[in-house]
Parts: sequence; C-alpha cells; structure tokens
Amino acid sequence: MAYVFITLTILLTVYGQLILKWQVGLHSHLLNGPLSATNIVTLLLKPWVISGFAAAFGASICWMAAINRLPLSRAYPFMSMNFVIVVLLAAWLFQERLDAYKLVGTLIIVAGVVVLSRSTG
Repeated sequence: MAYVFITLTILLTVYGQLILKWQVGLHSHLLNGPLSATNIVTLLLKPWVISGFAAAFGASICWMAAINRLPLSRAYPFMSMNFVIVVLLAAWLFQERLDAYKLVGTLIIVAGVVVLSRSTG
C-alpha cells in the first residue's frame, strides 16, 4: 500500500504543478508588474488554481501515509519521478524545449531511482 500512496503523491504533485503553470500563463496579466494583493487573491480564487493547491494538500496527506509505511530513505527517491514526469509533460503541454541535456538528466534520475529502489535497507 505504501507504493500506492507514493504513486498518488507523485500524480497529485505533478497535476498541481501543471495546473498552476497553465493558470499562471493564462492569467499572466495578474502577475506582470508590481504584485498587488487584489491580483494575487484574484488568481488564488480561480477554481483551477484552487484545485492545484488542493492536489498539493492531497499529495501531502498521501506522502504522510507513505512515509508512515516505509523508511524515508527508501520512499523519498521516488519523489524525483516528479521531475521526470513534469519535464515530459511540460514539453508536450506547454511546448517547452526538450533538449539532449534534459533527456540525459531525466534518464540519470530514472537510473538513480532504479538503483535506490533495489536497496534493502
């Protein structure tokens, strides 16, 4: 069950990041120039932004359940999968550049997770 909670943590975290990126891009006029309380509150009250923060909260709950069941040193490396998924989805959804450096870095992260997940400690 611990790995289900880790997976949910990753999915909710990725969702939250992608939603916030989308909404910040869609409502960039609220963040351009000097920040005002009115603009920040307006952005924070957007339903999609609220869902992004709710996902982050849900991810935190799932994370607590995961680390209650696994040693932190075993669970935490899986969080680096957030980077992998976000890099790939950002390239697809936001047309962010995916160059050789990002691909190699992503593969190194995946290799690191595989190595660490084989640890018995």
